[in-house]
Amino acid sequence: METFVTAFAEAGALLISFDPDFMSIVGLSVRVSLSAVAIACLIGFPLGAIVALKRFPGRGFVILLLNTFMGLPPVVVGLIVFLILSRAGPLGVLGLLFTPTAMIIAQTILVTPIVAALTRQVVADLWVEYGEHLRSLDAGPITTLATLITDARYSLATVVLAGFGRAIAEVGAVMIVGGNIDHVTRVMTSAIALETSKGNLSTALGLGIVLLFLALTVNAAVQIINTSAGKRAALA
Repeated sequence: METFVTAFAEAGALLISFDPDFMSIVGLSVRVSLSAVAIACLIGFPLGAIVALKRFPGRGFVILLLNTFMGLPPVVVGLIVFLILSRAGPLGVLGLLFTPTAMIIAQTILVTPIVAALTRQVVADLWVEYGEHLRSLDAGPITTLATLITDARYSLATVVLAGFGRAIAEVGAVMIVGGNIDHVTRVMTSAIALETSKGNLSTALGLGIVLLFLALTVNAAVQIINTSAGKRAALA
């Protein structure tokens, strides 16, 4: 019990002091995750919307893949990216392995199916509600897509936050492709694993507190967005 209390006290002091090494780890974690989510949204939003609105051969299989890939094992993704970026891999010449870029690639692969699958469901639900009206107006594909995405902005904001929550908590893939190199690719999750194995519980606990705070912030934002959307729907 005394060790636990001491670890909490030291973790609190670490947070208050804004230790440069500590803040560097937090900053890199946030930058990598935000970058991955931004790229995932650029890919996932249009992909999910197209799958929701278009009818084409194999559409059911694509939906199945998107839903399945939402649960991609991180270590498998990390292994695949590692093989691709390693010296013997097809992209080894780029020298991206054990860099933040490799971590962004791995997180993007993990987050994109989540964004695409959730976007598909949101847009499909809206199409059921507004499809007949849009058809009666003879709206083109671009107008239809823009209308549905605009109306779904609150739901899509929740999708973005869900993707960020998935990315910021990732550990397996980023450790494989990043290597957990100090001041280069060490993020919060990999640092927690390392510091715990070294017995440095105060640093691990401090980083854990930051992760919990980020998770709380994301969930609070989702709740606020959903509440706001519900109020707007009631007033409409």
